[in-house]
Amino acid sequence: MSARTYLLTAGAFAIGTSAYIVSGVLPAVSQELHISHATAGQLLTAFAIAYAVSAPPLAALTGRWERRTLLVTALGVSAFGNLLAAVAPNYPLLLAARVISALGAAVYTPAATLVATVLTPPERRGRAVALVFGGLTFSLVLGVPAGNLLGGPLGYQGVFALIAAVSAVAALAVWRWLPRVEAPPVVRLRERFAPAADRRVLMVLGLTVIACLAVFSVFNYIAPLLTETAGVEGVMISVLLLAYGLGGVFGNWAGGRLTDRFDPRKLLVVLVSCFTVVLATLPLTLTTPVSAAIALFVWGALTWSTNPPTQSWLIALAPTNGGLLLSLNASAIYLGVGLSGVVGGLVISWVGLLSLAPIAGLLAVVALVMLFFAMRPSKHETPLTGPQDPLTDAQDPLTERQDPPNALVVVSPPSEGLARQ
Repeated sequence: MSARTYLLTAGAFAIGTSAYIVSGVLPAVSQELHISHATAGQLLTAFAIAYAVSAPPLAALTGRWERRTLLVTALGVSAFGNLLAAVAPNYPLLLAARVISALGAAVYTPAATLVATVLTPPERRGRAVALVFGGLTFSLVLGVPAGNLLGGPLGYQGVFALIAAVSAVAALAVWRWLPRVEAPPVVRLRERFAPAADRRVLMVLGLTVIACLAVFSVFNYIAPLLTETAGVEGVMISVLLLAYGLGGVFGNWAGGRLTDRFDPRKLLVVLVSCFTVVLATLPLTLTTPVSAAIALFVWGALTWSTNPPTQSWLIALAPTNGGLLLSLNASAIYLGVGLSGVVGGLVISWVGLLSLAPIAGLLAVVALVMLFFAMRPSKHETPLTGPQDPLTDAQDPLTERQDPPNALVVVSPPSEGLARQ
């Protein structure tokens, strides 16, 4: 992959660490601000909801911005939000700082994903999408544990200051080494939001919300679940969570490569089906440290492997307006994350901790049904992108693609703008 794609990945790592770091510094925030763990946990909820609500309108408002400038600005906003969190003397200001950080993240992740596809040959665009999202998975594997370790000696203020510095360095690097990428052609507001009304797009976004709700309603409570089923606690839980994170990194990488070779829609059917089975049977597989490590690795791999084919499918549905759909999908992800804490808590209070994973499995079945509905052709439905729908003549998911330039992620940037580079 191009060094430019790795640069975008580094920015995604900074953004992802900013998003998930509360999980690592939650004890420090609770202790230093004299608030409960539940109240401190709302910092993550505030970030997720702010991201979900702001991503689509921000994508529309910044649609005419040159892409490098947009990425630098997004990283700058994230850096400012984390710097404000570092100096926040009380909980309300810290909450506001988290919202500001979310605004930068809501702009950066979809824009970086789209720029990665622009700067990458068609036959490698699935891997480019996976690489950018790999920055987010690495933030789970490295950023959150590092925040937990540094939260003691540095305090949560020092951790947020460190993230602000990393985000600022990433902004400078993007400005220095990423080429200018002109904005997509100007379209009217009604045309810009037209793809969002398409049945297929709505189904894909809906299944993203439900799938994320299913995943994180369990993941939020994975520590007590591991204690209940495998009898582990303390350091061993951290080791097992590392297995999940490593699985996520592997799954994201593998999902990108599979997306470049097979039809993303049918690939999603296979991945979501396997993911549903693994999720629903977690109480049966998390019984010993060894079996828990294996189950969490497989679960993480299947969960994160769905990102590249989903992103590719959305871009294929609207190649000239992919930025908005990626923003909507990012909103769908964070909406599912934001709702998961509430849903998981209700399930535990009503039917108990061990019932959480099977019920989440039922939610995953709902997502799978929505996937089948999204794949169904409609006689009255016209393609969004021109006379031919790029997904009409999809190949069998078990057959390798013979024509790489016909990759699904078809993004057409202004050629003159790139030629000048």
